[in-house]
Amino acid sequence: MIDLRSDTVTRPSPAMLSAMVSARTGDDVYGDDPTVNALEAEAARLSGKQAALFLPTGTQANLVALLTHCQRGDEYIVGQQAHNYKYEAGGAAVLGSIQPQPIEAAEDGSLPLDKVAAAIKPDDIHFARTRLLSLENTFGGKVLPVGYLAEAWSFTRDHQLALHIDGARIFNAAVALDLPLESLTRYCDTFTICLSKGLGTPVGSLLCGDADFIQRARRWRKMTGGGMRQAGILAAAGLYALENNVMRLKEDHDNARWLAEQLGELDINVSQHTNMVFAQLPPEQVAPLKAWMQARNILLSTGPVTRLVTHLDVDRAALQQVVKQWKAFLAAR
Repeated sequence: MIDLRSDTVTRPSPAMLSAMVSARTGDDVYGDDPTVNALEAEAARLSGKQAALFLPTGTQANLVALLTHCQRGDEYIVGQQAHNYKYEAGGAAVLGSIQPQPIEAAEDGSLPLDKVAAAIKPDDIHFARTRLLSLENTFGGKVLPVGYLAEAWSFTRDHQLALHIDGARIFNAAVALDLPLESLTRYCDTFTICLSKGLGTPVGSLLCGDADFIQRARRWRKMTGGGMRQAGILAAAGLYALENNVMRLKEDHDNARWLAEQLGELDINVSQHTNMVFAQLPPEQVAPLKAWMQARNILLSTGPVTRLVTHLDVDRAALQQVVKQWKAFLAAR
């Protein structure tokens, strides 16, 4: 099966599974799981932050970050299409009584700082207190420019806001820019990393920040049901991924670029950013293309704009099959 629906569908390699089976474990709620501790320390080291916290999911990592940054009645400014606003079930509002203030992102995925400034509420009892700016990197596969990150960092210092980055695919950004992770994460107070997307683990995310913040976040992790016990079995996959699967993300980017070029030659309107290809389909092709491909063991999430995501379980030969079948589909219509 060739699965291009998302990079969340990756499966652990035999080497990763071996690392998981042989992991040393303890009770993470007591803080004595050595493999979890090693994973958190490595994430902190790579990012230049003081500490990190291992969580089951990226959604929980973002939620815990927002709950730690903001109190009831506070507000965070976020993109209209951002994952932690649109795709995480409204957790910050429902569970934290934190008001989101969404604004439209620019074409490059950034939030224009003049629009952010206009959205900050005055210090007045009628308004929620604006506490946080939340960005996403990458956003739709797009890498936020380093210059913009620096400007946003300076902006939040001037406006007494914290800055959080949903960095589910931040290693894709670092690899695309050929920069170490710390070159990006120096421009935020906190950020998340998803280990179960392009890095290939079966589960897990990290929240990174200063030591006091992470200690407070640890309480919120427990409160939201995320206290785990012998979690070193899962953390071992994360350690393996950080040591072996970061630089190989470039292969996914190269494969996505190749796929975009091939689809472009079929007169399909496409765009490509890091490991994501977006193909515009006529409405009458959306459902038939999905059925055609599925009958040939290729999984796509089709729509008027169809996202195709490359990852470690899809090599160039698999993509050649996708292009071959796409050509056959068009020829049969």
